[in-house]
Amino acid sequence: MTRGPITVDRRATIAAIALVAIYCAIEFSWHRPPICPCGTVKLWTGAVWSAENSQQISDWYSLSHIIHGFLFYALAWLVLPGRARLWALPFAVAIEGSWELLENSPIIIDRYRAATAAVGYSGDSILNSMADIGMMVIGFALARRFPVWWTVGIAIFFELLALAVIRDNLTLNVLMLTYPVESIRAWQAGGA
Repeated sequence: MTRGPITVDRRATIAAIALVAIYCAIEFSWHRPPICPCGTVKLWTGAVWSAENSQQISDWYSLSHIIHGFLFYALAWLVLPGRARLWALPFAVAIEGSWELLENSPIIIDRYRAATAAVGYSGDSILNSMADIGMMVIGFALARRFPVWWTVGIAIFFELLALAVIRDNLTLNVLMLTYPVESIRAWQAGGA
């Protein structure tokens, strides 16, 4: 049996939007800052070692969230049967939104501070958190449209670009959260 691209229907799109609204409301109830405490809103902040990182609409870590979309699309394409594939987008939003909640919980914020070079990390602004979900959706949409080899190539390019520019990427982020390596932490801190 050959599988074509995952279809996203209107009901699934509405469900995905509703999930984003729920995650946003939860973060508001947790008293997360809506925007950067600096009081400005920017489309991009390239300054990784600044107070504005993870506070503005996008930053270097947005590349990782696009890759999340690639991965969630691939997972849905591989494991969801038949009509369940129509709900792949809201499932992906649910996973990404749950990660955003976990990422902004004290346990993960403290873990970032202890195990990575992100000593002063205080979590994402709600704006950045919701934009991270949007970046995942962009990755999901790109994976739906591009051939597999393009998607893999873009993911590798994003990982190497982030590694070269900020000494971090999705791979290192997962490694350092689950099994911190002191030499990597010291190398990453050298970029501060």
